[in-house]
Amino acid sequence: MSRYRNFGLFLTLAAAWGTAFVAISAGLEYFPPVLFAAFRYDIAGLVMLAYAAVTVDDWYPRTRGEWAVAAVGATLLIAAYHVFLFVGQLNTTAAAAAILVSLSPILTTGFSRVLLPSDALSWAGIVGVVFGLFGVAVIVQPDPSNLFATDAVAKALVFCAATAFALGSVLTRRIEATLPIETMEAWSMLGGAALMHLVSLGLREPIDPAAWTDPQAIGALAYLSLIASALGFLLYFDLLERLGAVEINMVSYVAPIFTAVVGWLYLDQVVDATTVAGFGLIALGFVLVKRQAIRDEFSHVWSLAARSRE
Repeated sequence: MSRYRNFGLFLTLAAAWGTAFVAISAGLEYFPPVLFAAFRYDIAGLVMLAYAAVTVDDWYPRTRGEWAVAAVGATLLIAAYHVFLFVGQLNTTAAAAAILVSLSPILTTGFSRVLLPSDALSWAGIVGVVFGLFGVAVIVQPDPSNLFATDAVAKALVFCAATAFALGSVLTRRIEATLPIETMEAWSMLGGAALMHLVSLGLREPIDPAAWTDPQAIGALAYLSLIASALGFLLYFDLLERLGAVEINMVSYVAPIFTAVVGWLYLDQVVDATTVAGFGLIALGFVLVKRQAIRDEFSHVWSLAARSRE
């Protein structure tokens, strides 16, 4: 049952993070980027802290290792990732940003080989990750002229976002600490939000007071805070412990599938043959990465079928 549980949670996480792009686009019409991200994690962090206080005994970090895990999460997974991504996207195309962010699993593989060898993929698995990257590129369909015409600094910032998330994923597993997932998530979000507020102040980002009365702005902020952030990162850290840093970051390849489906259902965007081809490359990548798990699953099902015939 744990196999099916992990698969179900993985799809739920991909759906939460994939559909979040719609909410981000809506919210950025009303909030400046870094401040929008900070507000998102203000709310999500408080929600998760209350949840941790009710559900676990250790609702705040106590040891040096526990504070280190929370600090890594706050600095890399929350603050650095969102600051680099949102500021970078101000001067680059969404297509270029999506492709660069999708490099995270490949970067995670590199960091794992150096810092966490137990999580490192085989060469066949690395080929699978590359196929997944090609699938994302096919689905995004970037315009080469715009891709290479965008500002180099902006693309470097988005690449830094993917690097920060990949490094944070590996380091949170490398640091020895027994901090509950709920507690780590809460303090990482609150710490990351505080860091982003400082960055927002440094950038002197303005905000229109009317944004707090617009239903679309409030709805986008609520969805991102409660579903994409609070629930999403709870699932992420849970699966991080079960699957490892490399495999869980493959969620960045599955999330675009949910983005395409939502776009088709609510924005009348047709899923064409090129998109289907991209999905096929992603599926092939997953087969290569998870080939042993798939083989074990087939053996398990075959054994159950054999017993039922006896």
